[in-house]
Amino acid sequence: MKFQWTLILGIVFALIVAIFAVINVDPVTVNFGFSEAQLPLILVILGSVLMGGIIMGSVGLFRLFIAQRKVKHLEAENKQLNEQLTEAQKANAGELPSRQEYRKTAPDSAGDSAAE
Repeated sequence: MKFQWTLILGIVFALIVAIFAVINVDPVTVNFGFSEAQLPLILVILGSVLMGGIIMGSVGLFRLFIAQRKVKHLEAENKQLNEQLTEAQKANAGELPSRQEYRKTAPDSAGDSAAE
């Protein structure tokens, strides 16, 4: 559902930009810093929108790449910790001592045996 709303908003934005660009067709002087050119305003508007989209897409892809690397690292760490947990559970798989046996070995067993 989120993708559908994103697509609808993208189409509406593209339509608004296209209408705005078609209305503005007068030639303008564009200064590139090292030269000047006479271009129709429609090309300047569409070129600016295109460059903005490319920049935002590049930033989004970079962030996605970083997030995927982090997920991969965390999955590897999770797998390692699960293996350690399994090994620890196997090592402690023996039967637990009974309450009587535990009281005999506990450091405060003198206090417990006096209460009985």
